[in-house]
Amino acid sequence: MRSLVDGLLVALYKMYRLSILLLLFLFAEIPIRGQDSIQLQKNYRTRKTLVAAANVGGYGGTMIALYRSWYLNYPRSAFHTFNDLKEWKQMDKFGHLYSAYIQSSASTDLWKWAGLNKKSRIWIGGLSGAVYQTAIEILDGYSADWGWSWGDFGTNLLGSGTYIAQALAWEEQRIHLKFSFHRKIYDDPLLNQRSDRLFGTGWSERMLKDYNGQTYWASVRLAPFFKGHRLPPWLAIAVGLGAEGLFGGRENIATDANGAISFDRRDIARVRQWYLSPDIDWSQIKTNKKAVRVLFTFLNAFKFPAPALSYSRGRWKVHPFYF
Repeated sequence: MRSLVDGLLVALYKMYRLSILLLLFLFAEIPIRGQDSIQLQKNYRTRKTLVAAANVGGYGGTMIALYRSWYLNYPRSAFHTFNDLKEWKQMDKFGHLYSAYIQSSASTDLWKWAGLNKKSRIWIGGLSGAVYQTAIEILDGYSADWGWSWGDFGTNLLGSGTYIAQALAWEEQRIHLKFSFHRKIYDDPLLNQRSDRLFGTGWSERMLKDYNGQTYWASVRLAPFFKGHRLPPWLAIAVGLGAEGLFGGRENIATDANGAISFDRRDIARVRQWYLSPDIDWSQIKTNKKAVRVLFTFLNAFKFPAPALSYSRGRWKVHPFYF
């Protein structure tokens, strides 16, 4: 199995390198004004080829990054399932929900640029997020430390479904799923050491793995729901969910290879945190500059830093600036 997975990763890496060149042309303007329908269709066929290659290449690059971060230094096993619904205060499930949604959104935008008709691009692009995430679940299924998670699979489908449902019902995304992260540094050296061991030392590893610093948001654009009001079209209110005190999957205790307790901080409460904050829907800010539009599309995957109100353990707190 190891040689099969390694061979797959090598192939994906080669496709990823090729796709980088194609992506350089992905957002280039192809003049079509005044051309006849034959030339227009030819341009769209070219774009579809580029988008297909970009999907394969981008997916390959993502798989390689995840493999190096999550699987490379861990033992493999026969395919098996794993019930992790009670781990990490379900923050990992919100990560799957968000990832599938963002991948579906990005893929659909690319297929729109390629000229695919509306319903086709919604279904093909929309389902791609769940497909990409499910492939990761298969890798989990062959990992001795994890396994195929039906909870992860379900939230993958829910993330793609959230995008598809809005696209079909409203022909736009009025509720954007977003993400923010801040690196946690503790006064207690033991907690920092435990975080380094669990979540890695690099910023990118921490952003991917450290659930204590992640917040997932549902950003609701207000104008469509308040007809007749003079609200800015870009103004949104975001509801966020985070967690704190997570130094183990189910509890804050760990043992070494001999079964002896090596970390025990069950005194630290494992809590969820809720947030309410203003936000910006960057897709509603009009611009004629293509590079700026691409930048706005990227920014819309993340929660805009802003004041926030949080609620946890029965207490409210005001954050002058939260990300």
